[in-house]
Amino acid sequence: MNFRKGQGREDPEINLIPFIDVLLVILIFLMVTTTYSRFTELQITLPTADAEKAQDKPNQIDIGIDSQGHYKVNNQPVSFLDTATLAEDLKKASGEMRDPVVIINADRATTHQSVIDVLEAARIAGLAKVTFAAQASAK
Repeated sequence: MNFRKGQGREDPEINLIPFIDVLLVILIFLMVTTTYSRFTELQITLPTADAEKAQDKPNQIDIGIDSQGHYKVNNQPVSFLDTATLAEDLKKASGEMRDPVVIINADRATTHQSVIDVLEAARIAGLAKVTFAAQASAK
């Protein structure tokens, strides 16, 4: 039913004025919220040391863990039955050292449980200073 006889349908047209207004508001919002950072560089010349690396490692217990879960305390293989036996091995390795540092060298494929076992054994042995060794990445 066409109630408007004689009048044709008007073609729809896109009104660009509201579209431009919305784009300007978005542009202003982006300009206000954008952070501009300046990269500053400090020209620092670091000191170099000509001294040789110290060969003596006092008050240090090295624990190595390979990917199969084998343990070495100061490069001596130890059998792991439970954390109590590992704690005894750590006490033997500490000997007369006063407050030694336990350094854990774990393979990247080592399970987390193996590392947790070493941490628990160090706690049982009364060794409070524990750190992890990491390899520097080659660039």
